[in-house]
Amino acid sequence: MFKKNTGELEEELRSVHPADAGDYLRNHSEDLVENRQEFGTYMKERMKEKGLQMQEVFLRADIPQRYGYKLLSGEKRTRQRDVILRICYAARLSLQETQRALRLYRMDGLYARDPRDAILMICFNQRPGSVSDVNELLEKNGMEQLRPSGKQE
Repeated sequence: MFKKNTGELEEELRSVHPADAGDYLRNHSEDLVENRQEFGTYMKERMKEKGLQMQEVFLRADIPQRYGYKLLSGEKRTRQRDVILRICYAARLSLQETQRALRLYRMDGLYARDPRDAILMICFNQRPGSVSDVNELLEKNGMEQLRPSGKQE
């Protein structure tokens, strides 16, 4: 999908002069994420690869369908990372795919040093069951469950 990885881009940015910022953007347009619809396109491609329907994913994620469609189309935006994590888990994304989806949505990835994120990373790697099973595991380990999409910004 991209020619250069994030580390390579960051390394190159260390030597770019502010006057050359426009040139950098033009020269690396294929490596830059330009809009929020990239997230929706990425998610739709992953679901298609896995033979999943969006309706099925939203049902498994316990996300209202209309809200889910609006999130993927870019019409709506959420600040709740848990909503995106629910969708990713319900869409059977791997940990690597989930990290990419979070980046495309401009959210922090899961961080192995954070206890709650560590549990979530285990879940994405091992797939213990449904979103409800993930919530049970979080609760069992004294962590806050994945928040539902009740508060839609």
